[in-house]
Amino acid sequence: MSDTPPTAPIHEHRFPCDACGSDMRFAPAQGLLVCDHCGNTQKVEGTSGPWGAGIKELDFRRALDNLLPLQEIEETRVTTCPNCAAQVEFDPDVHATECPFCATPVVADTGIHRHIKPRGVLPFELDEPKAKTAMTDWLGGLWFAPNGLTDYARKGRRMQGIYVPYWTYDADTKSSYRGERGTIYYETRTVMRDGKPQMQRVQKIRWHPVSGRVARFFDDVLVLASTSLPKRFTDALQPWDLTRLEPYRPEFLAGFRAEGYTVDLDTGFTEARTLMDQQIARDVKFDIGGDQQRIHSLDTDVSAVTFKHVLLPVWLAAYKYRGQTYRFVVNGQTGRVQGERPWSAWKIALAVILGAIVAAGVGYVIAMNQ
Repeated sequence: MSDTPPTAPIHEHRFPCDACGSDMRFAPAQGLLVCDHCGNTQKVEGTSGPWGAGIKELDFRRALDNLLPLQEIEETRVTTCPNCAAQVEFDPDVHATECPFCATPVVADTGIHRHIKPRGVLPFELDEPKAKTAMTDWLGGLWFAPNGLTDYARKGRRMQGIYVPYWTYDADTKSSYRGERGTIYYETRTVMRDGKPQMQRVQKIRWHPVSGRVARFFDDVLVLASTSLPKRFTDALQPWDLTRLEPYRPEFLAGFRAEGYTVDLDTGFTEARTLMDQQIARDVKFDIGGDQQRIHSLDTDVSAVTFKHVLLPVWLAAYKYRGQTYRFVVNGQTGRVQGERPWSAWKIALAVILGAIVAAGVGYVIAMNQ
């Protein structure tokens, strides 16, 4: 987006405890703001409950034309990782730390990220101990993973809770197509085998030209708005229950970090269109019917496009182990785990040796029985 409109003032979201003045954090297990200093709790006011009530969609075309209202734009202070380019909000008093995405040392700067405000947030439902247990259980289930890494992760530093940015897109589509419907039938023919004639059934397909129209309304097509983590990790964290989205409230971010989006709105919609087109092609094949289908042309009209910027919860661990960085992500709603699969050279070598021994044993038994 170019020629970005003026923005609202920068706000730092801190929630002092009304009992002792210390900063409170959002506790997923309780769904409350909690003070770690004195134990005081406070309810997050204004939550909508399930079904994402009250979350307003924004007009896609107006956003591209920089015509969104001023209140939909904000600025936040971020630091940019020199290794993976992640843009992450840090507390104002933090000056040096590690990037939560790749464990690279970073120095907090005063960079400003001007962006469209989040409209929805999916609050964390898993706390850090449960997320860490899910990660170490996942690592423990990988037989070829180094035992040292699993132990290191189990005893290592806490995981970090990150709100990862996503776009969701709604659109109304109407498509016209031309293609062919294939109907399978069989013919019987005579073939020669070993000098003898045999009857054989041969499958054939009879094609008929078809044309038609299909329509579909797409709701909340989800697109990752970040490039900090491998997309194969974040895609594998799905599904997310977006019916539990809450209207954005900064209280949900208390004690967590939030990543700024680096995939712009228009680029995200290009990916959303790819996902839509795949579904439309499936709809067309279903509409064609028959045993097989061919699509020769497909024209889609897309209208009423709206979007939301939403934040989804991810627990993240990045460990440097024997000179290599391993990253693991846990869905903060479901506990699903993904990460870079580590390999133990000695376990692989042991498996190869055991395999060779078993193969030699089987060969010996077969030879003895001949």
